[in-house]
Amino acid sequence: MRDLSGATWRKSSRSGNNGGQCVEVADNLPGVVAIRDSKDPDGPVLLVQPTAFRAFTDTVKSP
Repeated sequence: MRDLSGATWRKSSRSGNNGGQCVEVADNLPGVVAIRDSKDPDGPVLLVQPTAFRAFTDTVKSP
């Protein structure tokens, strides 16, 4: 298991404050982007390569 104690978690600026379905991302870790459920911060974390995360976000943003 990777040490995530230095992770700086952030929610999307498009996430509301109503406690809904949100994810948090930590992209300050070397060589990996960590993704977790904001409602379960002690739960499982998905780790992806930065290039894969960038491709995902670019696809989501494209018209």
